[in-house]
Amino acid sequence: MSLFKNIFSAKKKETLDKGLEKTKTNFFSKLSKAVAGKSRVDADVLDNLEEVLVTSDVGVDTTLKVIERIEARVARDKYMGTDELNTILREEIAGLLSETHTGEETEYSIPMDKRPYVIMVVGVNGVGKTTTIGKLAYQFKEQGLKVVLGAADTFRAAAIDQLQVWADRVDVPIVKQKMGSDPASVAFDTLSSAVSQGADVVIIDTAGRLHNKVNLMNELTKVKKVMQKVVDDTPHEVLLVLDGSTGQNAFEQAKQFTKATEVTALAVTKLDGTAKGGVVIGISDQFQIPVKYIGVGEGMEDLQVFNKYEFVDSFFKI
Repeated sequence: MSLFKNIFSAKKKETLDKGLEKTKTNFFSKLSKAVAGKSRVDADVLDNLEEVLVTSDVGVDTTLKVIERIEARVARDKYMGTDELNTILREEIAGLLSETHTGEETEYSIPMDKRPYVIMVVGVNGVGKTTTIGKLAYQFKEQGLKVVLGAADTFRAAAIDQLQVWADRVDVPIVKQKMGSDPASVAFDTLSSAVSQGADVVIIDTAGRLHNKVNLMNELTKVKKVMQKVVDDTPHEVLLVLDGSTGQNAFEQAKQFTKATEVTALAVTKLDGTAKGGVVIGISDQFQIPVKYIGVGEGMEDLQVFNKYEFVDSFFKI
């Protein structure tokens, strides 16, 4: 199908294939049971396929869209063998995601007219937020960009310490204060420092609490307002980090955070350690917010720019 081309380098594609191995194995195990004893795609196979997609964390709404597309194709082609089902799924899911007009990037990039480009990172504790920030910093630095980190998650000493470890590892400057400091003050200092240094990218960590959406919303709003005193129209990006291994819980976190603040991009982490990678398909389809990055391994290079065509190709690769 024309949607599938060699977009990624062989090394990057190999990393993606390996990162989705558990998801793929789990999916094909269910799919083979769904079509057992059947030679053609009929109503029973479609019912079974619906269950496979839902239990693979693709999500109910996205699953129904996929099934409708396959039903239309079966009606058009009159006969469709079950041996074709994998190829058809691959094509129809890619076709569905192609309608979102996001997930088409292949490399890390920031707008040329935004300097410094300010990314505010949000997400509950434990989703891989700090690791994602560190890997983002590494990727941008590899492109020759000057990066500054801001440790505005001041509610946990561990959060500040963890970000310092990543700053040291990547060798980028970090702005921090002591635990319990005002997060907005840290953000202000970070942007002031970044502007004076002529930085290209600023990445601000924030507290990962969601038990009280009003407090979270007020806090993030304050951080934004204070940053705008230094650089107009900041943050340029609000990146929500989600743990892919939690499956449908990632959907819920996305819903809650988008109610609490204006999220403009998503990162889905920990896909290499889970069979629930199908959640990326559902999130990419359901939310009007682009999935920008996916985590498919522990290494520095294993936070990848999300490309929906490469993802679907790896997901359904036999």
